[in-house]
Amino acid sequence: MEPQPTAPPPDAAQVIETVFRLESPRVIAGVARIVRDVGIAEELAQDALVAALERWPGEGVPDNPGAWLTATARHRAVDLIRRRETYARKLAEIGRDLETTAPPEEPADPDGIDDDLLRLVFTTCHPVLSPQARTALTLRLLGGLSTAEIARAHLVPEPTIAQRIVRAKRTLAAKNVAFEVPYGPDRAARLDSVLDVIYLIFNEGYAATAGDDWLRPGLCEDALRLARVLAGLMPGEPEVHGLAALLEFQASRAAARTGPDGSPVLLKDQDRRRWNRMLIARGVDALGRAGATADGPPGRYALQAAIAACHAHAYTYEETDWRAIATLYGLLAARAPSPVVELNRAVAVSMADGPAEGLRLVDALAAAPALRAYHLLPSVRGDLLCRLGRTAEAREEFLRAAGLARNDRERQLLSRRAGECAEVTSADGRSASSAPPPPG
Repeated sequence: MEPQPTAPPPDAAQVIETVFRLESPRVIAGVARIVRDVGIAEELAQDALVAALERWPGEGVPDNPGAWLTATARHRAVDLIRRRETYARKLAEIGRDLETTAPPEEPADPDGIDDDLLRLVFTTCHPVLSPQARTALTLRLLGGLSTAEIARAHLVPEPTIAQRIVRAKRTLAAKNVAFEVPYGPDRAARLDSVLDVIYLIFNEGYAATAGDDWLRPGLCEDALRLARVLAGLMPGEPEVHGLAALLEFQASRAAARTGPDGSPVLLKDQDRRRWNRMLIARGVDALGRAGATADGPPGRYALQAAIAACHAHAYTYEETDWRAIATLYGLLAARAPSPVVELNRAVAVSMADGPAEGLRLVDALAAAPALRAYHLLPSVRGDLLCRLGRTAEAREEFLRAAGLARNDRERQLLSRRAGECAEVTSADGRSASSAPPPPG
């Protein structure tokens, strides 16, 4: 009997899984170009992870772990093609020397680009899939998000997302969808979904829904690069420029959003000297192109970029034009209604018109089913109550938010804010819920 491979030490397994999470989108995209099936490509990438778990603890992590994983998955793809008769035609096209040669070039497209990640986005956003399935599958394959993380991002049950992903992979395989970046009308038809998933991937990197780290810079970088590529690919599309502008502005704050220990730093406490002014300038340019190419009212990404620009132009927190931000959120709520947009509008209104008005808007959202398990609802409510001097109530809201949060760093921040409220309540020697609100 052959000896079974021993399990890697827990710390080694964690390192390997972290590397895989960062590299899996490129591994899947590279293998999908060979096997032309995103479901099989994901399985082969998982096989490469198993191989890494078996070999790296003893041999050490390679200098280029992404290339190692891709090569391993690619070799397994070759073996699979050779074993299965259903891939005989593909094997003949690719050639028997596939292991040592690059895949054949695809037909030239004057507007095309050679980017496997972008091919993966457009493939998983094919019209044969429902909009919900497109987003879930792309976040799974390109963003490396777990089913639970995707469910949380969409505020829907986890089994619903799992079913969408399984059905989406089966549909792409059954319809024999080409692994390509389309052009002409086909490209335009998929654009909205592509923009949505790039935005969601960036958001997961910007504020991770779960895990030990609040930021996942690799996801932000991939999303920003894809947005820039799309802007060059489709220069006449205002929302492409709007998305690019939004991501440039958001990415400009990255260095100031965490402290030395990796803990989150709130917007009002950030050192704005650490904001990247080059990225802000790129955002301003992209926002200008969005306006110049639009033939009607601004779209939802252009509006969000305009909100981000208001923050970027304020050199101090106190200089922020909250009234303009509240107005822009009102326009965004009319353009793309959403409880989350309304929650953000309530925050802006609270800064422009006072916390009592913001609390009124937040309380009106409390019954929204989509926000029932959304930790930022009690977090915002806690902040508003704290500003009103109702610290005992604020503490309960922060504790509730911490209980709902799944990111460790964010949970720690919310727990700390709850503790600060408790200290204030204790110092007052009375229930802060009966304390009068501060003037103004």
